[in-house]
Amino acid sequence: MNFPSTHWSILGHATKSGGDRQAEALEEMCKRYWSPVFFALKQRGYMETEAQDLTQEFLVQLTDHSAWRRADPHRGRFRSFLLGSLSRYLREVEIRRRAQKRGGDIHHVSANEDAVAETLSDASMAEDVVRSFDRNWALELMGRAFEKTRKEYATGGKAHLFGHLKAFLPVGKEPPTYEHTAETLGITLAALKTEIFRLRNAFRVNVRTEVAQTVSAPHEVDAELAWLQRVLMDRGSDLPDTSTRSPAGPA
Repeated sequence: MNFPSTHWSILGHATKSGGDRQAEALEEMCKRYWSPVFFALKQRGYMETEAQDLTQEFLVQLTDHSAWRRADPHRGRFRSFLLGSLSRYLREVEIRRRAQKRGGDIHHVSANEDAVAETLSDASMAEDVVRSFDRNWALELMGRAFEKTRKEYATGGKAHLFGHLKAFLPVGKEPPTYEHTAETLGITLAALKTEIFRLRNAFRVNVRTEVAQTVSAPHEVDAELAWLQRVLMDRGSDLPDTSTRSPAGPA
């Protein structure tokens, strides 16, 4: 498998290119990362509107802050980098809020207040918040693989076939019986099983491609796929509704 351009390269374009290319990279990052960040913030306790604002601010900061301009493509899993960045960002938010309550700004926060903010940051990355982030990261990734597979079938003139077979994908809802589907499509049971095998294989390839974009080296793909399976098995595995995954969308 050719190792594709990774999310690290998207971040690199966003932080180093400037101009239209930086704006395009930021838009792509918002599309990919909005949902896991947003739902993690909601799990943290922020109201929806505030979570939307903080998500947008975080993603903008991620592509503009000097700390990210030297993004190392050998750092490993991009989701770990993003979650760590979110933890630091939440610490900054808490510092800023405490400073504003005292009538000052972030530059005048005492060392003691910074220690308190560290504690608040630890709380923000509690297990349920991390679980929410991981879950929505996994669902977004699977949703992109699902959509790519759907488009491939549509391009090949097989949209109708995909519509009937999509329930047989590993992350699909409870499928109908093979017999019922074969009868609906007007094909033999053996032909149906062949088509399901082809669909699952196409989907598996697209999932692997999506996963490969989130790591720094090909040998990490299998481990990340195993992680993905564990996360999806944790609380069920229905595909996300891609029309509603970004509550407000990037501004």
